[in-house]
Amino acid sequence: APAWLRLLCGHLLSERLLRPGGVQAVVRGVLEGTDGEWGALGPSITVSDVAAHGRLLGCARRQAVPSEGVLILVSFSLQILDLLHIQDKVAARQFQRVATTTLLSMAREQPELAERHLLQPLLAPLRRGSEATELALEGLTAGSVLVPEAELGSCVEDILKVFVVGNDSSSLLLGSLQSVLGVVFSLYSFAKQNVSYLRSPCQDILLWFLEKAEQEQSLAVLEGLARLSSHVPTLHPQCQLRVGSEGGAAIVVGETISDEDEALYQKISLEQCHVESLVELLSHCQKSGLAGDFFIHCLKELTQVVAEDEAAPNPTVEPGGSLLELEQSQARQGRKLLVLQLVAALCEGVSDTVFTDIVQVQEFLAAVLHRACAHPAQGPGAAAEAQTLAMAMGLVAAVLGGAAQLKSSDFVVLKRLVPLLEELSRTYPEPLTQELASDLCIAICTHGACSPGTVGAAADGVLGRKAAMGTQSPAGVPTRAPSPSSLQDGHGSPSAHRDRSKEQSTCREPSASAAPRADSLGPAGLQELLVSAYDPQPPSRAAALRCLASLVTQRDTEALRIQEKLLQVFLENVQHEDAFVYLSAIQG
Repeated sequence: APAWLRLLCGHLLSERLLRPGGVQAVVRGVLEGTDGEWGALGPSITVSDVAAHGRLLGCARRQAVPSEGVLILVSFSLQILDLLHIQDKVAARQFQRVATTTLLSMAREQPELAERHLLQPLLAPLRRGSEATELALEGLTAGSVLVPEAELGSCVEDILKVFVVGNDSSSLLLGSLQSVLGVVFSLYSFAKQNVSYLRSPCQDILLWFLEKAEQEQSLAVLEGLARLSSHVPTLHPQCQLRVGSEGGAAIVVGETISDEDEALYQKISLEQCHVESLVELLSHCQKSGLAGDFFIHCLKELTQVVAEDEAAPNPTVEPGGSLLELEQSQARQGRKLLVLQLVAALCEGVSDTVFTDIVQVQEFLAAVLHRACAHPAQGPGAAAEAQTLAMAMGLVAAVLGGAAQLKSSDFVVLKRLVPLLEELSRTYPEPLTQELASDLCIAICTHGACSPGTVGAAADGVLGRKAAMGTQSPAGVPTRAPSPSSLQDGHGSPSAHRDRSKEQSTCREPSASAAPRADSLGPAGLQELLVSAYDPQPPSRAAALRCLASLVTQRDTEALRIQEKLLQVFLENVQHEDAFVYLSAIQG
């Protein structure tokens, strides 16, 4: 159509839209069926047609605003929001789609106006009960309704239609929704305790935000929902939720509890319910890795709590201290208890598949090892800390021992643990832990090619493996029941078995390119070891050198026959730049 005709039609459409009920009348007229029945939508109407009509409304509204002013804009916006509440079941879905498309179109093209005249009225019922709002409670008695059940339920459903169904994750929409997520979470937690239809839509809203937002923003929101920060305004402390008569909920002015014990009980019960609800919410976020990231974040918070406890084991406020100091001390104690409660609930409620990749496993292990390095197990919680450290180091050993298929890039990630393990091997008071930490460093740096026996034993402890007759031990050596003759000549004694296991476990075969084992090698096997001693991959080269050194130590006949050649191999590898290669050569 020519420009003059489009302009004329736009003005006529704008004029009709701005009349009372004009938006609904225009939408019905456009979407009305051909049989003349009012409200019956034509069968040829498609989703794209409905979306186009929504964009058309936004365009027509822009033409009217400059001449008509803000009042008309407010009227238009309220009419758009009213489309979300059409009771006609036949037409409701199309009207809702038009309203959602119009709102999202305005949010993209005129974000300030959309936020002021569409998003704020949409979210107003939830914001009315938020702690970010200054409530005027004068003249309101306990139990006075701030947000009625019908209005609150309608608000939650509208948010679901616009944000979740509309599925536009722009920064404007995410930022607006974040301002009321605390109240939505309170509703979700409340609905879990009671029979309410609000539980499912609240859960969908929360999960949609956590999925669409950036990882840092999602973690900040989770921290706010857990009451560890103030990133997310929660339900106002003077408000509470009350069960509605229609299966929903209403926000009312809370009652003041005079009994201190009862008030404390109510507070603890509410916090426990919030923590349980948060853990259940995170159980739906495991595939995205968000649950694992938040768990690691809580472990880092736990490290800070341990540090504060060591710095001030019995924090007290001076008798002459101010009320502010007393409140700050109580807030710190409350935060410590909350962190401990969160970690305990996450350990119990989140499954063992919480970590989705090797990076999260490394970050989890780093958090535990860092706490062990900074604060070795001592005092009343020493046993629990020691068990946690043993679990973490056993997990490292299990990963290296075959629990996961590791690639070269995975070892690059695991090498971030080496500084912590080295510090642990030097400073931790328990000798066995020091030895295991040192051996884990060796196994990681050699990409599993050189794995001392302690690593295999720790891996078996985590994986629950047991050495059986005729099966392969972690070191790759068959384990057999000792015969009577071997027991008589001493080779079957426990000490001899441990010595052989220790020697044999120094050379493992992690892949096809690794060096062969050193036990009972013939000339062909020895030649293969010599070739592997010049392998371009440092782990394979170091493993071959250690196997050759083991053969010399055992006075192997074939090895002694070519000892001059072996000496030359060791001397050449002493000059190698890789630490484990030249250390292995020095052993030879």
